Amino acid sequence: MTLLKHLLKDKLAALSLGVIVVTVVVGIGAPLFAPHDPEEVNMDLRYAASSWEYLLGNDHLGRCMLSRLIYGIRPSVLWVFVALVLCILIGAIPGFIAGYFRGKADAVVMRICDMMLSFPGYAMTLAVVGILGVGLGNILIALVLMKWAWFARVIRTSVMQYAESEYVKFSKASGVRDIQIIYRHLVPVTFAEIAVISSGSFGSTILQVSGFSFLGLGVQAPAAEWGMMLNEAREVMFSRPELMLAPGLAIMVVVSAINFLSDALQVALDPKLRTSHNKLQGKEVA
Repeated sequence: MTLLKHLLKDKLAALSLGVIVVTVVVGIGAPLFAPHDPEEVNMDLRYAASSWEYLLGNDHLGRCMLSRLIYGIRPSVLWVFVALVLCILIGAIPGFIAGYFRGKADAVVMRICDMMLSFPGYAMTLAVVGILGVGLGNILIALVLMKWAWFARVIRTSVMQYAESEYVKFSKASGVRDIQIIYRHLVPVTFAEIAVISSGSFGSTILQVSGFSFLGLGVQAPAAEWGMMLNEAREVMFSRPELMLAPGLAIMVVVSAINFLSDALQVALDPKLRTSHNKLQGKEVA
């Protein structure tokens, strides 16, 4: 609750949080909010202008743009979030092991991470897609394979800052098991940093998935996805620019909201940054 209060004090953070919450709710309840079937083809309405029945008009197959935009939240935002959570969970286990035990465990984990991070991200994603085939699921698998090592390295660095703390040493001397020390003492103190890093990576991952779908490697027709909607509207980008404007603005607004919320989250979780931020706001008010 304290964190939420700090976020709500920042108007930009509160607005960003509202945008994200509304996006998630609309995406989860897409069948309730979408006015039409997003895959329903009606060639009589091909490239029809916006109307009261079709607020954002219709695409090259006469499909409702608003409905496709709403259903596109699921692959563009919600499934990306699921993939990001998997990256964090997979990277957290070796990250905590390397940061807490150090020695040989640290050396082995870091060498594996170095090997994974030595491959260019996009090249590795294209290689996975080339092996498994196109599709959103394969893109997300590639992203998990590409990002878990980065999270493991970041989490390991965060854990190392607290592994030599006095309360951790006291717990070891008291005979507390290593798993309990990690769970009770290290996970809570590193959670804030992991949350900030994860929120910052969320926006870039959305852009990556949308970019691959734009290239035709992600979500396949007739399913709706924002990047693919941009790709489908390329041929009429000058005669019907609104068909590209809707998914483009959706990506821009959601990613911007995530980035602004990530910055506000970092300030709210760091007492030093929060103090300097409050002083800055006080000077601006004065």
